[in-house]
Amino acid sequence: MKLQIKNSQNKIKIDKRRIRSTVLNIMKILDCADKEISLYFVDDEKIKQLNRQYLEKDKATNVISFSLREGDYGDINPHILGDIVISADTAQKDARKGKFTIEQEIDFLLIHGILHLLGYNHENTTKKETNKMRRKEKDLFTAINGCDIFLI
Repeated sequence: MKLQIKNSQNKIKIDKRRIRSTVLNIMKILDCADKEISLYFVDDEKIKQLNRQYLEKDKATNVISFSLREGDYGDINPHILGDIVISADTAQKDARKGKFTIEQEIDFLLIHGILHLLGYNHENTTKKETNKMRRKEKDLFTAINGCDIFLI
């Protein structure tokens, strides 16, 4: 698996070695360990700008996935899944609100982002598809953390 990690924020410590291990575990479980993704950790200001520019939503969010497998040219290089952008600021806020560690929150956002790259969806879709993604998130989180995020 090829994984590029860039951290352009400096408020929250990002343990790249741990993240690399977590992503590899997720990708193995999903049977796509031969794929390539990139991760970009940013602050709220940067993710708000990206959200506005690409999704026309003028607000910070926790994670945005940019799939390279969609559209007319999605089959050019099937080994490259795409890019995941995570706001470390929002991740930290969400972790505190949900009483998770920042590591657990980032694990969840990695899972969420990777599932989007693989075609899972929870927005503008059926309840069945949303539930399918939620179950997969829960199963993956339990598999890599040994606990259920929804019970923490």
